[in-house]
Amino acid sequence: MLSGFFCLSLQTDMKQMITILGPTASGKTPLAAALAYEIGGEIISADSRQVYRRMDIGTGKDLADYTVQGAGFRVPYHLIDICEPGTKYNLFQYQQDFFDAYHDIIGRGVTPILCGGTGLYIEAVLKGYQLSPVPQNPELRQRLEGKSLEELTQMLVELKARNGSTMHNKTDVDSCQRAIRAIEIEEYNLHTPTPKRELPPIDSLIIGVDIDREARREKITRRLKARLEEGMIDEVKGLMAEGIPAEDLIYYGLEYKFVTEYITGQLTYDEMFSRLEIAIHQFAKRQMTWFRGMERRGFTIHWINALQPMEEKVAQILKMAQ
Repeated sequence: MLSGFFCLSLQTDMKQMITILGPTASGKTPLAAALAYEIGGEIISADSRQVYRRMDIGTGKDLADYTVQGAGFRVPYHLIDICEPGTKYNLFQYQQDFFDAYHDIIGRGVTPILCGGTGLYIEAVLKGYQLSPVPQNPELRQRLEGKSLEELTQMLVELKARNGSTMHNKTDVDSCQRAIRAIEIEEYNLHTPTPKRELPPIDSLIIGVDIDREARREKITRRLKARLEEGMIDEVKGLMAEGIPAEDLIYYGLEYKFVTEYITGQLTYDEMFSRLEIAIHQFAKRQMTWFRGMERRGFTIHWINALQPMEEKVAQILKMAQ
Protein backbone atom coordinates (compact mmCIF):
# COMPACT_ATOMS: atom_id res chain seq x y z
CA MET A 1 0.00 0.00 0.00
CA LEU A 2 1.21 3.49 -0.79
CA SER A 3 2.06 5.90 1.98
CA GLY A 4 -1.07 7.52 3.31
CA PHE A 5 0.93 10.64 4.16
CA PHE A 6 2.21 10.95 0.59
CA CYS A 7 -1.18 10.49 -1.02
CA LEU A 8 -3.13 12.69 1.39
CA SER A 9 -0.87 15.52 0.28
CA LEU A 10 -2.50 15.18 -3.17
CA GLN A 11 -6.01 15.59 -1.79
CA THR A 12 -6.15 19.32 -2.39
CA ASP A 13 -5.43 18.74 -6.09
CA MET A 14 -8.52 16.58 -6.56
CA LYS A 15 -11.26 18.86 -7.83
CA GLN A 16 -13.59 16.21 -9.25
CA MET A 17 -15.31 13.00 -8.34
CA ILE A 18 -13.63 9.72 -9.22
CA THR A 19 -15.79 6.93 -10.66
CA ILE A 20 -14.68 3.31 -10.52
CA LEU A 21 -16.75 0.94 -12.65
CA GLY A 22 -16.39 -2.56 -14.02
CA PRO A 23 -18.14 -5.92 -14.31
CA THR A 24 -18.94 -8.13 -11.37
CA ALA A 25 -15.89 -9.89 -9.87
CA SER A 26 -13.45 -7.30 -11.22
CA GLY A 27 -12.39 -6.07 -7.76
CA LYS A 28 -13.97 -2.59 -7.92
CA THR A 29 -14.79 -2.26 -4.23
CA PRO A 30 -11.35 -3.14 -2.77
CA LEU A 31 -9.80 -0.73 -5.26
CA ALA A 32 -12.23 2.06 -4.35
CA ALA A 33 -11.59 1.46 -0.64
CA ALA A 34 -7.81 1.51 -1.09
CA LEU A 35 -8.06 4.73 -3.09
CA ALA A 36 -10.45 6.31 -0.57
CA TYR A 37 -8.03 5.47 2.24
CA GLU A 38 -5.14 7.10 0.41
CA ILE A 39 -6.94 10.37 -0.39
CA GLY A 40 -9.31 10.58 2.57
CA GLY A 41 -12.31 10.03 0.27
CA GLU A 42 -15.74 8.48 0.76
CA ILE A 43 -17.50 5.91 -1.43
CA ILE A 44 -20.95 6.29 -2.98
CA SER A 45 -22.26 2.89 -4.08
CA ALA A 46 -23.71 2.50 -7.58
CA ASP A 47 -25.33 -0.91 -7.13
CA SER A 48 -29.06 -1.33 -7.66
CA ARG A 49 -29.41 -4.19 -5.16
CA GLN A 50 -27.01 -3.30 -2.36
CA VAL A 51 -29.48 -0.62 -1.24
CA TYR A 52 -31.52 -3.38 0.47
CA ARG A 53 -30.96 -4.28 4.11
CA ARG A 54 -30.37 -7.95 5.02
CA MET A 55 -29.70 -8.80 1.36
CA ASP A 56 -25.98 -9.14 1.97
CA ILE A 57 -24.55 -12.36 0.56
CA GLY A 58 -26.69 -12.47 -2.58
CA THR A 59 -25.89 -8.88 -3.52
CA GLY A 60 -22.19 -9.35 -2.80
CA LYS A 61 -21.89 -6.42 -0.42
CA ASP A 62 -18.63 -7.79 0.97
CA LEU A 63 -18.59 -5.04 3.58
CA ALA A 64 -15.21 -6.29 4.81
CA ASP A 65 -13.78 -4.80 1.62
CA TYR A 66 -14.37 -1.33 3.05
CA THR A 67 -11.89 -2.04 5.84
CA VAL A 68 -8.41 -1.41 4.51
CA GLN A 69 -6.30 -4.41 5.43
CA GLY A 70 -3.31 -3.62 7.59
CA ALA A 71 -4.71 -0.22 8.56
CA GLY A 72 -7.85 -1.35 10.38
CA PHE A 73 -9.63 1.67 8.87
CA ARG A 74 -13.26 1.47 7.73
CA VAL A 75 -13.78 3.69 4.70
CA PRO A 76 -17.08 5.62 4.91
CA TYR A 77 -19.67 4.48 2.34
CA HIS A 78 -23.10 5.69 1.25
CA LEU A 79 -26.26 4.23 -0.39
CA ILE A 80 -25.87 0.74 1.04
CA ASP A 81 -28.56 -0.67 3.37
CA ILE A 82 -30.93 2.26 2.89
CA CYS A 83 -34.27 0.52 2.24
CA GLU A 84 -36.22 -2.60 3.13
CA PRO A 85 -36.40 -5.81 1.08
CA GLY A 86 -39.64 -6.16 -0.84
CA THR A 87 -39.66 -2.52 -1.92
CA LYS A 88 -38.96 -1.46 -5.50
CA TYR A 89 -36.06 0.98 -5.40
CA ASN A 90 -35.62 2.73 -8.74
CA LEU A 91 -33.43 5.04 -10.80
CA PHE A 92 -35.36 8.19 -9.87
CA GLN A 93 -34.86 7.47 -6.16
CA TYR A 94 -31.20 6.68 -6.74
CA GLN A 95 -30.64 10.04 -8.41
CA GLN A 96 -32.13 11.86 -5.44
CA ASP A 97 -30.16 9.80 -2.90
CA PHE A 98 -26.94 10.16 -4.89
CA PHE A 99 -27.15 13.94 -5.02
CA ASP A 100 -27.89 14.12 -1.29
CA ALA A 101 -24.78 12.04 -0.54
CA TYR A 102 -22.67 13.82 -3.15
CA HIS A 103 -23.43 17.31 -1.86
CA ASP A 104 -22.89 16.19 1.74
CA ILE A 105 -19.46 14.80 0.87
CA ILE A 106 -18.19 17.70 -1.22
CA GLY A 107 -19.67 20.14 1.31
CA ARG A 108 -17.18 18.74 3.82
CA GLY A 109 -14.29 19.18 1.39
CA VAL A 110 -13.97 15.43 0.79
CA THR A 111 -13.51 13.65 -2.55
CA PRO A 112 -16.45 11.38 -3.48
CA ILE A 113 -15.69 8.05 -5.18
CA LEU A 114 -18.61 6.59 -7.11
CA CYS A 115 -18.16 2.81 -7.29
CA GLY A 116 -20.35 0.09 -8.76
CA GLY A 117 -21.46 -2.00 -11.68
CA THR A 118 -24.97 -0.71 -12.39
CA GLY A 119 -24.18 1.20 -15.55
CA LEU A 120 -27.58 2.86 -15.82
CA TYR A 121 -27.24 4.37 -12.35
CA ILE A 122 -23.72 5.59 -13.07
CA GLU A 123 -24.63 7.11 -16.41
CA ALA A 124 -27.77 8.76 -15.04
CA VAL A 125 -25.91 10.72 -12.36
CA LEU A 126 -22.87 11.56 -14.50
CA LYS A 127 -25.00 12.80 -17.38
CA GLY A 128 -27.70 14.37 -15.20
CA TYR A 129 -30.71 12.49 -16.58
CA GLN A 130 -33.95 14.47 -16.20
CA LEU A 131 -36.31 11.92 -14.66
CA SER A 132 -39.62 11.91 -12.85
CA PRO A 133 -41.29 9.36 -10.57
CA VAL A 134 -43.39 6.93 -12.62
CA PRO A 135 -46.66 5.67 -11.08
CA GLN A 136 -47.94 2.14 -11.63
CA ASN A 137 -50.36 1.64 -14.51
CA PRO A 138 -52.82 -1.14 -13.50
CA GLU A 139 -54.50 -1.19 -16.93
CA LEU A 140 -51.18 -1.65 -18.72
CA ARG A 141 -50.08 -4.32 -16.25
CA GLN A 142 -53.30 -6.26 -16.78
CA ARG A 143 -52.85 -6.02 -20.54
CA LEU A 144 -49.28 -7.36 -20.33
CA GLU A 145 -50.06 -10.17 -17.89
CA GLY A 146 -49.38 -13.59 -19.39
CA LYS A 147 -46.98 -12.39 -22.06
CA SER A 148 -43.61 -14.15 -22.29
CA LEU A 149 -40.32 -12.47 -21.45
CA GLU A 150 -39.41 -12.57 -25.15
CA GLU A 151 -42.63 -10.77 -26.12
CA LEU A 152 -42.16 -8.17 -23.39
CA THR A 153 -38.54 -7.60 -24.39
CA GLN A 154 -39.55 -6.97 -28.00
CA MET A 155 -42.18 -4.47 -26.85
CA LEU A 156 -39.54 -2.72 -24.77
CA VAL A 157 -37.11 -2.55 -27.71
CA GLU A 158 -39.81 -0.88 -29.85
CA LEU A 159 -40.72 1.59 -27.10
CA LYS A 160 -37.07 2.51 -26.56
CA ALA A 161 -36.71 3.19 -30.28
CA ARG A 162 -39.73 5.53 -30.20
CA ASN A 163 -38.41 7.31 -27.09
CA GLY A 164 -34.80 7.45 -28.24
CA SER A 165 -34.10 5.93 -24.83
CA THR A 166 -30.85 4.41 -23.55
CA MET A 167 -32.56 3.12 -20.42
CA HIS A 168 -33.32 -0.51 -19.61
CA ASN A 169 -30.80 -2.77 -21.28
CA LYS A 170 -31.12 -6.53 -20.82
CA THR A 171 -29.41 -6.27 -17.44
CA ASP A 172 -32.64 -4.74 -16.15
CA VAL A 173 -35.19 -7.09 -17.71
CA ASP A 174 -34.25 -10.63 -16.69
CA SER A 175 -37.77 -11.41 -15.45
CA CYS A 176 -41.30 -10.66 -16.68
CA GLN A 177 -41.99 -8.46 -13.66
CA ARG A 178 -38.95 -6.28 -14.33
CA ALA A 179 -39.73 -6.11 -18.05
CA ILE A 180 -43.29 -4.97 -17.34
CA ARG A 181 -42.00 -2.23 -15.03
CA ALA A 182 -39.53 -1.12 -17.71
CA ILE A 183 -42.34 -0.95 -20.29
CA GLU A 184 -44.45 1.00 -17.78
CA ILE A 185 -41.65 3.57 -17.41
CA GLU A 186 -41.05 3.88 -21.15
CA GLU A 187 -44.80 4.24 -21.82
CA TYR A 188 -45.05 6.95 -19.17
CA ASN A 189 -42.07 8.84 -20.57
CA LEU A 190 -43.49 8.56 -24.10
CA HIS A 191 -46.74 10.31 -23.17
CA THR A 192 -45.78 12.47 -20.18
CA PRO A 193 -43.52 15.55 -20.38
CA THR A 194 -40.65 15.19 -17.92
CA PRO A 195 -40.46 18.10 -15.46
CA LYS A 196 -37.10 19.86 -15.50
CA ARG A 197 -35.08 19.71 -12.30
CA GLU A 198 -31.67 21.03 -11.35
CA LEU A 199 -29.65 17.82 -11.65
CA PRO A 200 -26.54 18.92 -13.50
CA PRO A 201 -24.00 16.54 -15.06
CA ILE A 202 -21.15 15.58 -12.74
CA ASP A 203 -17.54 16.06 -13.83
CA SER A 204 -15.74 12.82 -13.00
CA LEU A 205 -12.55 10.97 -13.76
CA ILE A 206 -13.87 7.55 -14.84
CA ILE A 207 -11.76 4.47 -14.16
CA GLY A 208 -12.75 1.11 -15.65
CA VAL A 209 -11.46 -2.08 -14.05
CA ASP A 210 -10.70 -4.45 -16.89
CA ILE A 211 -10.46 -8.15 -16.08
CA ASP A 212 -9.57 -10.88 -18.56
CA ARG A 213 -12.64 -12.89 -19.58
CA GLU A 214 -11.28 -16.23 -18.40
CA ALA A 215 -10.05 -14.76 -15.09
CA ARG A 216 -13.47 -13.18 -14.60
CA ARG A 217 -15.28 -16.45 -15.28
CA GLU A 218 -13.05 -18.35 -12.85
CA LYS A 219 -13.57 -15.73 -10.14
CA ILE A 220 -17.35 -15.68 -10.66
CA THR A 221 -17.57 -19.44 -10.23
CA ARG A 222 -15.33 -19.40 -7.16
CA ARG A 223 -17.33 -16.57 -5.58
CA LEU A 224 -20.64 -18.31 -6.25
CA LYS A 225 -19.46 -21.48 -4.50
CA ALA A 226 -18.16 -19.42 -1.57
CA ARG A 227 -21.41 -17.48 -1.19
CA LEU A 228 -23.48 -20.63 -1.17
CA GLU A 229 -21.19 -22.03 1.53
CA GLU A 230 -21.50 -18.77 3.49
CA GLY A 231 -25.27 -19.15 3.74
CA MET A 232 -26.85 -17.50 0.70
CA ILE A 233 -29.72 -20.01 0.68
CA ASP A 234 -30.40 -19.39 4.37
CA GLU A 235 -30.36 -15.64 3.68
CA VAL A 236 -33.14 -16.03 1.11
CA LYS A 237 -35.09 -18.37 3.40
CA GLY A 238 -34.84 -15.75 6.14
CA LEU A 239 -36.24 -13.06 3.84
CA MET A 240 -39.14 -15.33 2.90
CA ALA A 241 -39.74 -16.06 6.59
CA GLU A 242 -40.13 -12.29 7.12
CA GLY A 243 -43.10 -12.44 4.76
CA ILE A 244 -41.43 -11.19 1.59
CA PRO A 245 -43.26 -12.89 -1.31
CA ALA A 246 -41.30 -15.19 -3.60
CA GLU A 247 -42.24 -13.08 -6.62
CA ASP A 248 -40.67 -10.01 -5.01
CA LEU A 249 -37.42 -11.88 -4.44
CA ILE A 250 -37.49 -13.21 -8.00
CA TYR A 251 -37.89 -9.58 -9.14
CA TYR A 252 -34.39 -8.81 -7.83
CA GLY A 253 -32.93 -11.29 -10.31
CA LEU A 254 -29.75 -13.38 -10.37
CA GLU A 255 -29.02 -14.97 -6.96
CA TYR A 256 -32.43 -14.13 -5.50
CA LYS A 257 -34.30 -15.37 -8.55
CA PHE A 258 -32.60 -18.76 -8.83
CA VAL A 259 -32.23 -19.45 -5.11
CA THR A 260 -35.93 -18.65 -4.59
CA GLU A 261 -36.85 -21.03 -7.40
CA TYR A 262 -34.72 -23.70 -5.69
CA ILE A 263 -36.33 -23.10 -2.29
CA THR A 264 -39.84 -23.24 -3.79
CA GLY A 265 -39.06 -26.55 -5.53
CA GLN A 266 -38.94 -25.27 -9.10
CA LEU A 267 -35.25 -26.20 -9.50
CA THR A 268 -32.95 -28.85 -8.09
CA TYR A 269 -29.77 -27.66 -6.36
CA ASP A 270 -27.63 -28.60 -9.36
CA GLU A 271 -30.02 -26.85 -11.76
CA MET A 272 -30.00 -23.77 -9.55
CA PHE A 273 -26.21 -23.64 -9.43
CA SER A 274 -25.76 -24.23 -13.15
CA ARG A 275 -28.37 -21.69 -14.28
CA LEU A 276 -27.21 -19.09 -11.79
CA GLU A 277 -23.59 -19.49 -12.82
CA ILE A 278 -24.53 -18.99 -16.48
CA ALA A 279 -26.74 -16.01 -15.61
CA ILE A 280 -23.94 -14.25 -13.69
CA HIS A 281 -21.50 -14.79 -16.57
CA GLN A 282 -24.09 -13.32 -18.96
CA PHE A 283 -24.72 -10.44 -16.56
CA ALA A 284 -21.01 -9.56 -16.48
CA LYS A 285 -20.91 -9.58 -20.27
CA ARG A 286 -23.92 -7.25 -20.43
CA GLN A 287 -22.27 -4.90 -17.94
CA MET A 288 -19.25 -4.61 -20.22
CA THR A 289 -21.57 -4.00 -23.18
CA TRP A 290 -23.15 -1.11 -21.27
CA PHE A 291 -19.77 0.41 -20.38
CA ARG A 292 -18.60 0.18 -24.00
CA GLY A 293 -21.86 1.87 -24.93
CA MET A 294 -21.05 4.68 -22.51
CA GLU A 295 -17.80 5.23 -24.40
CA ARG A 296 -19.74 5.46 -27.68
CA ARG A 297 -22.05 7.97 -26.00
CA GLY A 298 -19.15 10.29 -25.24
CA PHE A 299 -17.74 9.15 -21.87
CA THR A 300 -13.98 8.70 -21.53
CA ILE A 301 -13.20 5.59 -19.47
CA HIS A 302 -9.59 4.98 -18.46
CA TRP A 303 -9.21 1.19 -18.27
CA ILE A 304 -6.71 -0.39 -15.89
CA ASN A 305 -5.77 -4.04 -15.51
CA ALA A 306 -7.61 -5.68 -12.61
CA LEU A 307 -4.81 -8.20 -12.07
CA GLN A 308 -2.13 -5.62 -11.28
CA PRO A 309 -1.00 -5.23 -7.64
CA MET A 310 -3.29 -2.91 -5.69
CA GLU A 311 -0.64 -0.27 -5.06
CA GLU A 312 0.08 -0.03 -8.79
CA LYS A 313 -3.61 0.46 -9.61
CA VAL A 314 -3.97 3.15 -6.93
CA ALA A 315 -0.81 4.89 -8.16
CA GLN A 316 -2.18 4.97 -11.74
CA ILE A 317 -5.41 6.57 -10.60
CA LEU A 318 -3.62 9.14 -8.45
CA LYS A 319 -1.43 10.10 -11.39
CA MET A 320 -4.48 10.60 -13.64
CA ALA A 321 -6.30 12.56 -10.91
CA GLN A 322 -3.58 15.17 -10.47
